[in-house]
Amino acid sequence: MIYAYDGRDMLSLILLLILGSGLAYLALQNTAAVTVTLLNYTFPDAPLFSVILGSMLIGVLLAYIIYLANSISTALTMHGKDNKIKESENDLTSLTKKTHQLELENESLKKDSPSANFDDKSL
Repeated sequence: MIYAYDGRDMLSLILLLILGSGLAYLALQNTAAVTVTLLNYTFPDAPLFSVILGSMLIGVLLAYIIYLANSISTALTMHGKDNKIKESENDLTSLTKKTHQLELENESLKKDSPSANFDDKSL
């Protein structure tokens, strides 16, 4: 398999290195032990960095769940609109066929009528 190089790979690598360096710096600066209480559970002497990282991960996870819910809602709305468009196109097709049939019937009536003096502007 031939792999084509594009600049996005290098950009991704650079961003990952920057993110990793930032997390390492954060870990070195926040080594204090804290006690975390979650409902009835207590986690004594948890490193502050793990609390910060855990909070960030939970925030990202919640944002992703909200994003998924919004995407599903948008997809369902688009699906409904697509169905409505197809229904309208089918209605348009049937009306076009009906108009064509009426035009043909009108022409045949004009040919069969003894008086061909029709006023197009009259009702």
